[in-house]
Amino acid sequence: MKRAPRSILVIVQRSNGDVFLSSPLIERIFQAYDSPRIDLLVNSDTLPIARTLPHIVEIHHFTYTGEGTGRGTQTSALLKKIVRRYDLSINLTASDRSVLFALAAGHRAISAVESDRKKSWWKRLLLSEHYDFDSGRHIIENNTAALGLLGIGNGQPTVSSYYSGMAAQNASKMLDSRGISEFIIFHPGAQYEYKVYPEQLRNELLQRLDALGVPVVVTGSKSVLDLEIKRKLPKLVNVYDFIGETSMEELIALSDRSFAYIGADTLNMHIAASQNKRIFAIYGPTILSMWSPWCNEFHIGTRSNKPVQTYGNITIFQADMTCVACGKAGCDDHHGASECLYHIDPNLIFNEIREWLTTYR
Repeated sequence: MKRAPRSILVIVQRSNGDVFLSSPLIERIFQAYDSPRIDLLVNSDTLPIARTLPHIVEIHHFTYTGEGTGRGTQTSALLKKIVRRYDLSINLTASDRSVLFALAAGHRAISAVESDRKKSWWKRLLLSEHYDFDSGRHIIENNTAALGLLGIGNGQPTVSSYYSGMAAQNASKMLDSRGISEFIIFHPGAQYEYKVYPEQLRNELLQRLDALGVPVVVTGSKSVLDLEIKRKLPKLVNVYDFIGETSMEELIALSDRSFAYIGADTLNMHIAASQNKRIFAIYGPTILSMWSPWCNEFHIGTRSNKPVQTYGNITIFQADMTCVACGKAGCDDHHGASECLYHIDPNLIFNEIREWLTTYR
């Protein structure tokens, strides 16, 4: 009988959403192995959300932005730091570097691998166990696949989010200073512009929402993209601009105080879904089978593409176009504009929200 691991490294070298949605795996192994030490290895641009995950002791990070030391030097330094330090390593991506980290770190190393054996043959040979990363299944189902190899099963995954008492106090102060109690979150930005609902349409939607008399809190980071959205926000009585004013933890706390989320398919949407908020998500080219909001009530995402669909507390809007959803980074696949987003009528979104509000209030 194998001894339960007491030290575990979870490696998630991808985007904010991947890191945040690793929480069902982390929660399950923490429970199954009676509170082991769990460390993380992530990319440096995901550190703010990584620091909010539960049960994590230490976070190692790798920088791809070109700042600081080169990738070769970083890789060497990290390998020295983690080599054979852990009873178990679990890598959630199939990249060569992250598999190398998993092999070095864990006496038992489990990783996602590419389904193409020409790319992954050496990984399959060297890893203790592996599973195919499947772009046709939800990211949470991919992230928890290792649990089956460990013999503990993923049960019915749910996603949770966490923030400190100080973050809650700060969020409350921001709301109190503006006289806001009940409110809706409107999050127009995303990490990439190809996910952003176009300016004219989002401002039209905001004008319609303003007429409902319900406070709408607009959230966003200090990124160049979000600050440009901030500059173009319409001045409306019931619309409150919080863009660039919150830390990651404060944003999570603010989301928890809201009663609904409207906006892009981005990290903030997944945070709101983890809090079981009413979600109205505007999708462009993103593949829903992997990246739809996770419904905690039914433990599902969706695989269907429809102009409007609702499951549990989640409503998704997409363009009624044959190319949806293509999975590209914009129509040019180089982070340019997504034509499909221009074909989602703000009145359609507004009518769904208004109809829900009549029953909610």
